[in-house]
Amino acid sequence: MKVRTIVLLIATHGLVGLAGFGAGIYALPILTAPPAPSTSEIKAMSTNASYTAEFKRDLEGSDVLHWGEGTVSVGPKSITLMGKLAPGPDYKLYLSPEFVETESDFNRLKANMVRVGDVKTFENFIVNLPPTIDPENFNSVIVWCESFGQFITSAKYR
Repeated sequence: MKVRTIVLLIATHGLVGLAGFGAGIYALPILTAPPAPSTSEIKAMSTNASYTAEFKRDLEGSDVLHWGEGTVSVGPKSITLMGKLAPGPDYKLYLSPEFVETESDFNRLKANMVRVGDVKTFENFIVNLPPTIDPENFNSVIVWCESFGQFITSAKYR
């Protein structure tokens, strides 16, 4: 074989391998996600909510791969979402004393935030609040991808 053919084969196989790896990173969280809570479960948990807000796709820090939409409810014992998130790995739910709309805002304010817990589903979620966290001390809820340091979405609830 000619050197040019060998280089071309290595390059094309490398690109296909990278594309497959990227597709795997995207698909794995979807394949391993637990079943999402039902609409009736979300409604039942939301009845005790003190606040509601909206996750919107058009936030400054959101994009085609990192977004959330739907109604988020914040109560004394749990935070729920009736809506959808872009699939991804290692999502964490934070409460912040200031509204956050970008990755740089999140990094700047992270020391003042509290991590509530893991978000494991991409359609609807329920995250229980530890008894040590009082949502009255905050005004915004944020979904953050811990593995990649990526802003997903946020909503100001008060």
